[in-house]
Amino acid sequence: MLFLVVSIVIGGLVIGGLGRLVVPGRQPMGCLATMAVGLAGAIVGGVIARGLYADPGRHALVTLLLEVAVAAVLVALVSSPRRR
Repeated sequence: MLFLVVSIVIGGLVIGGLGRLVVPGRQPMGCLATMAVGLAGAIVGGVIARGLYADPGRHALVTLLLEVAVAAVLVALVSSPRRR
């Protein structure tokens, strides 16, 4: 169980970091926000991959790209300047 939690946290950081790299410019986000965005991107991208493919494990690269793309969109949304 501990390994699962650690792997989810590390995966969230990696996916969130990759999502931040894709978005141009500076993002005023901390480590916890990056991890949250990465986890959300991994979950939503995984669900999309599951909908596209019966076995997303066989299409790991496509699944990873979908997760990073969703995380990048979330980074852009979260770090966008707030309208007043």
